[in-house]
Amino acid sequence: MNCLFCDIIAGKVKANFVYEDKSHIAIMDKYPIQRGHALIIPRDHHEKITDMITENVSTLFSIVTVIARAILEVTEADGFNIGQNNGKAANQIIPHVHVHIIPRYSNTGIGWTKRMIADEEDLEDLASKIRKCVQSV
Repeated sequence: MNCLFCDIIAGKVKANFVYEDKSHIAIMDKYPIQRGHALIIPRDHHEKITDMITENVSTLFSIVTVIARAILEVTEADGFNIGQNNGKAANQIIPHVHVHIIPRYSNTGIGWTKRMIADEEDLEDLASKIRKCVQSV
């Protein structure tokens, strides 16, 4: 099975980590909708959230709040969206459960912006700041 997120978890593909524990990682999205867009990913491969047991879904979303607080503090965003897609029809691009945290800024409006290609230096800088913020919690 080829899975980009499994390859990132295994260290085969580089990513900008903001968090990791025994069961989850959080990384910066390389193609963010907004600056600061991050993904929380369970280490265990499940294609859809409905394939996971309820306890693991609860743990996943408890991490979302920690990462969201850190992203808001570091980016000074005015709000954020949480996204979680299941299946191609729902626009799930990588078939491995993941949750998007997308910071929102009042000056960019309420519509979805087109994804951008993030600057690697900016991603690492943000990842470093968010990691520090998460560690202080």
